[in-house]
Amino acid sequence: MMLARVADSLYWLGRYIERAEHLSRLSSVMLNATLDQTDAGVQAVWIALSAVGEPEMSSAVGSFEAAEALVLDRADPNSVVSSLSRARENARQVRDQITTETWERLNLLYLKVTDENAKRDFADASTTFLHDVIADLHLFKGAADTTMSHGESWRFMMLGMYLERAQLVSRLLEVCFAETPGRQINDHIALVSLLRMACALEPYLRVYTAEIEPRHILEFLVFDEDFPRSIRFATSQIEANLSVLARRAGGEGAGPERIAGRLKARLQFADINELENQGAGALLATVVNECARIHEAIYETFVAYPLEMRLPA
Repeated sequence: MMLARVADSLYWLGRYIERAEHLSRLSSVMLNATLDQTDAGVQAVWIALSAVGEPEMSSAVGSFEAAEALVLDRADPNSVVSSLSRARENARQVRDQITTETWERLNLLYLKVTDENAKRDFADASTTFLHDVIADLHLFKGAADTTMSHGESWRFMMLGMYLERAQLVSRLLEVCFAETPGRQINDHIALVSLLRMACALEPYLRVYTAEIEPRHILEFLVFDEDFPRSIRFATSQIEANLSVLARRAGGEGAGPERIAGRLKARLQFADINELENQGAGALLATVVNECARIHEAIYETFVAYPLEMRLPA
């Protein structure tokens, strides 16, 4: 069984990497959407900032200032620079568990976003800056997948990544499709921006062609079993990784793999008609809450367990 502190660092490494990529993409789409200065661009800014819990910022500052804060504000614990700094610190603590290729990729990206000229580089070419950050994060994930042994270390990192992804995508969809009067998103360009925020535009178009409809977007991002950023895919990966990790851990009570299994089954056997009848907000809130329960159970099982549970009799 892996040391608790090692499992904790790898788990949070995955979460911070996913968070940094998500915020980078939200910022990039937000800036691109506001180039035409249309109502759809304003909606895109509101979607992005509401998804990260800052809806009031959309009217308080411009889109560039908002994006810069999401990316480079070191005082914000959830910004891209803060997430990458924490990811690097966690990686440093478990340097022996990851490969040289993954460490180098993360370290180079950390140096880029913490460089003293980062704000100037962002101001000069924000789109290029964000594109490079996202590309480097993809390279990190690719290096981890192709150079790390797919054992416990890799699984804890993937567990953190997919748990973070399930919550982030759920919150993004909640903003657009929860039953909030006057806030449903129906504008075609705004819906395209939403798909871009989930990195889903091209995969969506391959399934639904040019029919950009809220119903289809919900069906794709919630229930598609093949798209790696759908909620169903993420919860399936959470359950699969936890099932393997749980075989190596003792303990009693409601293990995280059972909670994840119930969530996976709920999404596997639900459909878009049920979602529409019950309301999207209820299911999306359930996903967020169940992911929080899984997180707590992960800590109880793998990180903060009583010492006597791991001592031989």
